[in-house]
Amino acid sequence: MTNNAELIFIPSPGIGHLTSSLEFAQLLINRDNHLSVTILCIKIPLTPFANSYIKSALASQPQIKLIDLPLGELPPQELIFKSPEHYICTFIESLKPHVKATLENILSSYPRSESQPVVRLVLDFFCLSMIDVGNELGIPSYMFMTSNVAFSAFILSLLNRGIEDVFNVSEPDLLIRGFPDPVPLSVFPDAAFNKDGGYAAYYKLAQRFLDTEGIIVNSFSDLEKYAIDALSDGQSQVPPIYTVGPLIDLKGQPNPNLDQAQHDKILKWLDEQPPSSVVFLCFGSMGRFAPSQSREIAVALQGSGVRFLWAMNSPPTADNVDRTLPESFLEWMEGRGMICGWAPQVEVLAHKAIVGFVSHCGWNSILESLWFGVPILTWPIYAEQQLNAFWMERQYGLAVELRLDYRSSSDLVTAKEIEEGLKKLMDKDSMVHKNVLAMKEKARKDVLTSGSSFISVGKLIDNILGRN
Repeated sequence: MTNNAELIFIPSPGIGHLTSSLEFAQLLINRDNHLSVTILCIKIPLTPFANSYIKSALASQPQIKLIDLPLGELPPQELIFKSPEHYICTFIESLKPHVKATLENILSSYPRSESQPVVRLVLDFFCLSMIDVGNELGIPSYMFMTSNVAFSAFILSLLNRGIEDVFNVSEPDLLIRGFPDPVPLSVFPDAAFNKDGGYAAYYKLAQRFLDTEGIIVNSFSDLEKYAIDALSDGQSQVPPIYTVGPLIDLKGQPNPNLDQAQHDKILKWLDEQPPSSVVFLCFGSMGRFAPSQSREIAVALQGSGVRFLWAMNSPPTADNVDRTLPESFLEWMEGRGMICGWAPQVEVLAHKAIVGFVSHCGWNSILESLWFGVPILTWPIYAEQQLNAFWMERQYGLAVELRLDYRSSSDLVTAKEIEEGLKKLMDKDSMVHKNVLAMKEKARKDVLTSGSSFISVGKLIDNILGRN
């Protein structure tokens, strides 16, 4: 039996997926010197900074090898507007020949001896079609889920409903194994209702869950015990679940959109604010609002009187400030607020001035908020964020509800709603604040030597190396 293993990661190129994938790769090699990691880097025009992010994140980890894959065949541009999920899955499929050739090169580089390492694929959720390539070459696959166990449970539930069934559901809520209470259809991801390939993409991915050696999830047992137990009841074909998080990039990799002067300006401004006084508004790398919605946010900030740091993907310029913000808003906010184009989110959430986080409820953002004990006001926008918001607020009392079922194509969240939500978020004596602080302690214990995530990583490594 060999004592070594090479893990070949194929992460999705989205920054939200890359962040936790790279943290996991580094965790593994730091944990066990019998493991080595090679990352196959996918290039796609939609994520032009992915390559530079990978290189900066791994600059101090020379034992992790990087191999750039050739650019695959891009699907027609209109497909991304019909279904982003179908677009990315179609694009990943086009990379199969390149991945196969790369894997064959890796395999042929090993000396033909008994000391040849075990080889395993670690595939992002959107890259599960690469299981076929692994099977051709005799390489088993694990899935790395950059979202949570509850979302995994939702995806697996599609297999019980049939591929067209969700379009014919009349009841407003559905029971899903992994959720303690019925889940409203209104918080299902957009792809679940998408007949242009989105639902079919999810359904095919759900089928591939069952073809893996294990489901590795960036989460932790104290947060998702109910969902983990429900999927691990021994009565289904669900592979073993390994919770290995929270995986958080505490160093905060440099972003090409942010120069050092802007970074320093943001942190200096926060240093000047009183403790627990500032609300951070940030909606992820793809979260954008129309000018009408930005104005409602600005009016709510004025009405609530809270201090704020507002990260906008497209900050107002001299040419459009009147269209984006209320008259004289920039003058009014002097001394009490700051608008920036991009913020170092981890450093901001760790800052003593921050009291709350108005968030799109992306999974990385949720884990970061819990790690630093900062409650969220829920404003989900895309992907599985509505489901995350529901799960956080309704199931576990770890967030304040603004909206759970927001859809950018049809909704306008009014200034009155936002102002009321901000006031609830600022209530430091609320049960949500107490719950989040308690979960912060559990998150930090779970990654320590005796914690559940530490133990789970050990079980995974034993499984990879054939020790159990």
